[in-house]
Amino acid sequence: MNPIPATTEEFMALQEQPVDEELVAQAIAGVVKIARSQGQSLDQLTAEVLSDDLVLDGVQRLWLSKIIAQAWKSL
Repeated sequence: MNPIPATTEEFMALQEQPVDEELVAQAIAGVVKIARSQGQSLDQLTAEVLSDDLVLDGVQRLWLSKIIAQAWKSL
């Protein structure tokens, strides 16, 4: 597994890689890591991520919020 992105630049560099499960996990971990470094709370991050997404349905949004919370606790 590649290192978790710690900066916006490292996070943006993920866009150049093929999308797979590992990349998605890296992206979620990177978002959590950057949010924490900026002093955001888990609730603030979850609200921000879910407000930006118009593609996911209710079930998918709930799943994503649980994954974010799990990553938050793990990092």
